[in-house]
Amino acid sequence: MKQQRSPKKKLSLVTWISTFGGLLFGYDTGVVNGALPYMAASDQLNLTPVTEGLVASSLTFGAAFGAIIGGQFSDKKGRRKLIMYLAVMFFIATIGCSIAPNIEVMVISRVLLGLAVGGASVTVPAYLSEMSPANRRGRMVTMNELMIVTGQLMAFTFNAILATTFGDVSHIWRYMLVIATLPAVILWFGMLVMPESPRWLASKGRFGEALAVLLQVREKEEAHEEIEEIKQHLEEDAIQKARWKDLSIPWIRRIVFIGIGIAVVQQITGVNSIMYYGTQILKNAGFGTQAAIVGNIANGVISVAATFVGIWLLGKIGRRPMLTIGLIGTTSALTLIGIFSYVLEGSAALPYVVLSLTVTFLAFQQGAISPVTWLMLSEIFPLKLRGLGMGVTVFCLWITNFLVGFSFPILLDAFGLSNTFFMFAVLGIGAIIFVRKVLPETKGYSLEQLEYFFKNHVKFK
Repeated sequence: MKQQRSPKKKLSLVTWISTFGGLLFGYDTGVVNGALPYMAASDQLNLTPVTEGLVASSLTFGAAFGAIIGGQFSDKKGRRKLIMYLAVMFFIATIGCSIAPNIEVMVISRVLLGLAVGGASVTVPAYLSEMSPANRRGRMVTMNELMIVTGQLMAFTFNAILATTFGDVSHIWRYMLVIATLPAVILWFGMLVMPESPRWLASKGRFGEALAVLLQVREKEEAHEEIEEIKQHLEEDAIQKARWKDLSIPWIRRIVFIGIGIAVVQQITGVNSIMYYGTQILKNAGFGTQAAIVGNIANGVISVAATFVGIWLLGKIGRRPMLTIGLIGTTSALTLIGIFSYVLEGSAALPYVVLSLTVTFLAFQQGAISPVTWLMLSEIFPLKLRGLGMGVTVFCLWITNFLVGFSFPILLDAFGLSNTFFMFAVLGIGAIIFVRKVLPETKGYSLEQLEYFFKNHVKFK
């Protein structure tokens, strides 16, 4: 008779398989960084600063709508089922990007890829949040953030290998893009054997199936206690179909406002100007194309290392102080990039100074801001509206991402490196004020407790 995996091992397997959605999210957003210089060549897609911004940001535009659609679909059909559909979409859209003969096909394919990225950015954290016990939720959900930055590091590394080995091949960017089909296949096959979210099953009245899932990922006594807590919660607040008008209920409206604020804060740091245009930033500072692509590996390495630190810190300190420290660090790094780009303009030292400061920026961004963002968005919404609520807030995140991604090469061309980063530094100051004035502390509470606190206006500790 086959021995059943221990609950901890099963939880680890669930985490690793489902976060391949995050890996794809990271690879597909990071790969354009090294692919753009080759894609932009006159004998390829012949990109201008405007069309360059359009190609890079079209994915995030699609992701905004993927978040909305994905959130609603996951509430209706289930988290696991949607993740499987997204794996298929990742595969098809990646092929479309890889064979695109012109800008139009590339942009359409990137929008479709964005739908998959947006759906994954909502569904995977929600799935992990609902699968995890309260004392492990922080670490489990932020594993998705680790996989996102790992995907970006993979993209930067493969870009560098291909650029240095086959840099004279003009269509090398197509090979950079097509690699993303492999994790899409792994995600689809892996999710075939993963369980559905127990909280989603319970919300549909399928308590027997929900308990069966909990028994796979909890000790027996803990599983029975948790299903009773979920049942009691559902009896007190009978689950109806999530509706848009529910978002106007005052206590839910407050959560939506907080969620949108967290989402916008993560993006106005300008993180994706570095993740999408790191090669152009380093070229602008003085590196050659191949050196800039290789230099981006440092950005990827520090992102992964910082995320490990962030996962550890989430078990030690609160969400609010962690987010505040991260924003102070990123804002300081942006200000210094602006100052040194002005003071050292044209000097041999500038590219190395800029690279060291982008690495510093990413240490604070990926070690504090991004893990807290995705964790809080997955835990603040009530079960009834988790998919829809996350969809709305992540829509705003991706729209902000799109605006940053589209405008960055235009701002860089019009105002230069120094002034562009000063603009992001000013936005960072506003983000710090928002976090200190508005954000509640959610560490240490179950999802049901958080919903009770918001609904009954209980003051957070």
